[in-house]
Amino acid sequence: MKTPRITRKGAVWLGILGALLLAYAFCLPRDLFKNTPYSTVVTDRNGELLGARIASDGQWRFPPCKTVPEKYAVSVIEFEDRYFRIHPGVNPVAIGRALIGNIRAGHVTSGGSTLTMQVIRMSRGKERTLWQKCVEALLATRLELRCRKKTILAMYASHAPFGGNVVGLDAASWRYFGRPPEDLSWGEAATLAVLPNSPASIHPGRHREELLEKRNRLLHKLYDRGKLDSLSYVLACDEPLPGEPRPLPELAPHLTEYHCALSPGQTVRTTVDAHLQERVAAITDEWCRDLSLRGINDLAAVVMDVRTGEILAYVGNSLPERDRPGKQVDIVRAPRSTGSILKPLLYCALLQDGDILPGTLLPDTPINLGGFSPQNFDRSFSGAVPAAEALTRSLNVPSVHMLRRFGVPKFHGLLKSLGMTTLTRSPDDYGLSLILGGAEGALLDITGIYASMSRNYQQLEMDAGFPLADRCALWHTFEALKELSRPDELDMRLVSSVRKVAWKTGTSYGFRDAWAVGVTPAYAVGVWAGNAQGQGVPGLVGARAAGPVLFDLFNLLPPEKGQEGPYAADGWFLEPGPDEYSRAEVCPESGHLKGIHCPRADTLMVPRAAMRSEPCPYHREVEGEVYFILPPAMEWFYRQNHPEYHPPQKAMEGSMEFIYPEPWAEISIPKQLSGEVKGMVFNLAHRNPSTTVWWHLDNEYVGETRYMHLLQLTPPPGRHTMTCVDESGESCSVSFTIL
Repeated sequence: MKTPRITRKGAVWLGILGALLLAYAFCLPRDLFKNTPYSTVVTDRNGELLGARIASDGQWRFPPCKTVPEKYAVSVIEFEDRYFRIHPGVNPVAIGRALIGNIRAGHVTSGGSTLTMQVIRMSRGKERTLWQKCVEALLATRLELRCRKKTILAMYASHAPFGGNVVGLDAASWRYFGRPPEDLSWGEAATLAVLPNSPASIHPGRHREELLEKRNRLLHKLYDRGKLDSLSYVLACDEPLPGEPRPLPELAPHLTEYHCALSPGQTVRTTVDAHLQERVAAITDEWCRDLSLRGINDLAAVVMDVRTGEILAYVGNSLPERDRPGKQVDIVRAPRSTGSILKPLLYCALLQDGDILPGTLLPDTPINLGGFSPQNFDRSFSGAVPAAEALTRSLNVPSVHMLRRFGVPKFHGLLKSLGMTTLTRSPDDYGLSLILGGAEGALLDITGIYASMSRNYQQLEMDAGFPLADRCALWHTFEALKELSRPDELDMRLVSSVRKVAWKTGTSYGFRDAWAVGVTPAYAVGVWAGNAQGQGVPGLVGARAAGPVLFDLFNLLPPEKGQEGPYAADGWFLEPGPDEYSRAEVCPESGHLKGIHCPRADTLMVPRAAMRSEPCPYHREVEGEVYFILPPAMEWFYRQNHPEYHPPQKAMEGSMEFIYPEPWAEISIPKQLSGEVKGMVFNLAHRNPSTTVWWHLDNEYVGETRYMHLLQLTPPPGRHTMTCVDESGESCSVSFTIL
């Protein structure tokens, strides 16, 4: 049997047919709406709308949806394309019926387009001519071969015009009814189904009678076809039409702006809880109104889930509707002076390294380092103070001594590894002021660090490489922060129902920033108060401006007590296990490990590294008796608040010490407002104040003092040495430089 031979003419036709099939296969772009701009949409963790920003072409056009709610699907198919489920993209019967109708009317009254053809038309944006309709019909059949019916319906719903600058079902549902499409009633779904048929002439704000007639006619068809029962039909027909378009929700405007810049034209699902967000915003708005009466115009807050590290509420700046400078600043992410808010991190790091114990006495005496002369908030000095108490009282001078001990470069690196993203300068540039607000931090970063400390302590999804990992050090840090006096004046030790919170405040130089950050086993909350433009306000301090807001926000959150979780029955952190710490004998007076002369000792849970720390240096034996003896400068301030302190009266070496200046200090002597230079005041501590002390500047006698060893002089610029000699012949010297 001979194989049929293909003639040249047949080959040509086969080639043409192949070319046509190939052209048909590739005639449809992969992405029909590739160049279409979309609005940025930000939702909460459950998909509820937090806010949105208009598309670049001025249209409210939400990113394409993947599915269409059943009520709208039923309504739009009945109204636009009853045979949508079965036709191949083109409905010849509908086209024929439209052609006959147009001939009878003498003008175009119907196009006979299917929903699939309308999708093609919207994607191409061409003039509506007979030729273009033929092209649309061809492309519609190709689209039907590529996509499922529900996908094509979703394309239509996402790009159909709904009047004005509203495009797409999602945008229309929010603009006209203030709710997502899934929550639409039958009347609302039918209204939106008929709008794209003639969006320019049948706008919800105009031609209401015609719109109502079309909607009710559609509802009647649905009732006739059994899609609606009689009660639903009556109720749907009684529903009022929407009025003018509504504003979209603005539950988190600064967060919306952030994601608009980061992910323009996309739908971003955040971890925020919309219902908690509303309540947090209500509280911060109320506090912002109150604070504004004191000249404090801006307030920000963030609430985080400790277990996951997720943001549950985000208030970038309160009262965004109130017209004021700086309201657009997102304080949650803005770098602001940290004040004292970093002190717990340094305290925890020193505990972890074994450099201090919770009760270690730290110097609290005047200090001047290269012109840097920190002061405590109350301008007083304690002489010596336990490390935990220094943290609870937020004392600046002991904190500077702790940073000197830890090292600025090391602390700078620690902060970066903890998650601070705002440290853009070198450690030397910050210097010791790093612990007192010399660096800028973001509320989001710092609240996240506190949350990570809680999460790592509970060993919940441990952060890889998180540097504060010693549970004993973290425990002592939380215990110290728990003791901070609360603005609600409730004592956790007396009122068992009060939620325990480890919290810290901070106030920047010049009263420009007020901070409060708190953490529990379940939540971390951060609050900032101040003025976004940076102007200071007298009395703007963390404890009074941000602290009360912090506890109001904690009161919104479910209590840990009685809830399931890796924490104690009272809702607080469980103590570390016995394999996570060492038991040490600690001197109760100095807070150091017990020394050979310490008469008493307490047993304390300490980090393992603390066993290598320095034993008590202050208990000393003098002529067969043991005394607690502080250095003269510490003693001079310490004994003023500790009447029980009784150093020996016997003569000892090292009976005097300069309080000011410190060795090798660089000092600038300022002029008074009158232009007069009054000089500097030298301050000497002596164990026996009644003794006479003779002063010599660069070996020249300059005066003598008794009782109050203070001497005012104006040394010329340059390097100098001051030497003091007492009645017993003991001397003490200090070198310094006048700038």
